[in-house]
Amino acid sequence: MRLLDPFGLSAHPAVPPISLPPGQTVVVPGRGELFYRDSGGTGPVLLLLHGWMATSDLNWITTYGPLQAAGYRVLALDHRGHGRGLRAPQPFRLEDCAGDAAALLEALDVRDAVVVGYSMGGPIASLAAYRHPERIAGVVLGATALHWKGLGMSVLWSGMAGLRLLLGLAPDLLWRAMVRAGGAPADSTGSWIAGELSRGSSSHLAEAGRELSRYDARPWISDLPVAAAVIVTTRDAAVPPEKQRALAAALGAREFDIDADHMAATHPSGVFPRALLEAVAHVRSTSRSTRAVAA
Repeated sequence: MRLLDPFGLSAHPAVPPISLPPGQTVVVPGRGELFYRDSGGTGPVLLLLHGWMATSDLNWITTYGPLQAAGYRVLALDHRGHGRGLRAPQPFRLEDCAGDAAALLEALDVRDAVVVGYSMGGPIASLAAYRHPERIAGVVLGATALHWKGLGMSVLWSGMAGLRLLLGLAPDLLWRAMVRAGGAPADSTGSWIAGELSRGSSSHLAEAGRELSRYDARPWISDLPVAAAVIVTTRDAAVPPEKQRALAAALGAREFDIDADHMAATHPSGVFPRALLEAVAHVRSTSRSTRAVAA
């Protein structure tokens, strides 16, 4: 067994460290079967959209509880090719993911949702609000940017073919190695994290990286027809803070700074959920004020 798993995870059952909101599926005609978490309840709806290579549970595991405790109904969607997300024959496209998010809100008859997008989830949330504002009251965008251009990003995206090859050849072994290298314990939680990561489709994950390299919201983001806020992770090496602030400036949105890196949403400190609750309250208040003036 050790020869097959030198990282010490295979001996432990893959058990999430906390109780998760119930998982559901819904079949959307013309799209397929969507997997999502739904805390239930009658509170205001938040739709959480996770980042690249993650799953909803990995991205939002420290966030579910505080949002539910604050009275929100929490929905979290696994994107195409990620986690339990649908496996479409078409190449991964951010526009399709945005359409999936809007389709989920429609299938659940939800209006006035605040959509929260983290990292890659930011472009998806922005596109969903831009294309389908009738179901979305506002967006909170965290650790994300207007675009991913630049030399450092170009080097990353150029490695997508190699990433796809590695994930296709030995996904479980690769994810276990990355999980242990990232400091996760060799226990049930570490095994669960590796298992969640290995759910993704290698081709979709690689194409999602290329899609991010093509994304550029500068021509249209200032016309976003809903309220917005931006959570800036000030020690972020993956999405530099200046790129995050440029997004806020283009939106004319309030910034909520947190002293954290790109993994802020997974930190057990609670700094991200606290900032998110503040940002959501701000967006909901701004949305109500805007609608009152319009009326």
